[in-house]
Amino acid sequence: MTGVVARMRGLALALAGVLSLAAPHGALAQAADKPLKVGVSAGPYGDILREAAKVSEKNGVKAEIIEFTDWNQPNAALQAGDIDLNNFQHKFYLANQVKARNYQLVALDESILVPAGIYSKAYARVADLPNGAKIAIPNDPTNAARALLLFQKAGLIKLKASAGLNASILDVEENPKKLQIVELDAAQLPRSLDDVGAAFVSSNYAYLAGLDLRKALAAETQVAELKPYFTLLFAARDDRKDDPRIKTFIAAYRSQQVKDFIIEKFNGTILPAW
Repeated sequence: MTGVVARMRGLALALAGVLSLAAPHGALAQAADKPLKVGVSAGPYGDILREAAKVSEKNGVKAEIIEFTDWNQPNAALQAGDIDLNNFQHKFYLANQVKARNYQLVALDESILVPAGIYSKAYARVADLPNGAKIAIPNDPTNAARALLLFQKAGLIKLKASAGLNASILDVEENPKKLQIVELDAAQLPRSLDDVGAAFVSSNYAYLAGLDLRKALAAETQVAELKPYFTLLFAARDDRKDDPRIKTFIAAYRSQQVKDFIIEKFNGTILPAW
């Protein structure tokens, strides 16, 4: 009897071992069947990703595009594993978030270049801004610097020569009109135009608000100068950077079909980077 019980126990352990091996395999197979989750900030970037998803599905990888209203959310979700990939930021924004929040995120391929502009509802020219007017810029460090550089290019302020891409309000050396610089969440900048003289707005939020880059008071027009710095890119967790499904989706994004879609839909306000 004792021998029979021992044999039964051995069989049970062996069966448990088989099940324990089968379960992860089944879980992996199930995960592979789920859509690749791609995060993006709200706006036209999502339209491009959805076009890429059509191409990607033909190549065997389904994708679900998830839009976020706050620029901090796509990286937080990526780090947490809630999404697999995101596409909304340039390398300086990513580097700043990795450093500030200790994210294990890496940059992958480039996607698009998105020129920004300075907009106003009250004034038709930069020169029309009155003394003491409020101007609004993004409240994240890298895009705040980008905004300040454009206001400098427009002749409204002068920054310290050493500031460069790390410029902050503290680097404003000359402000002849004594403009009041207000820092706001990027998504709020188009709405701020009812309350400020002018605001720096990136093209994704400008597009949603119906703002035309060609009618901006000043715009980032030197694409060759912008490309090395402010081209948007894909980001993934470091432990997922070689995932073949991610590579398939990015290849689909960087296809001729998606390039044609960008050129035809956005008429120069968003540019493919490949």
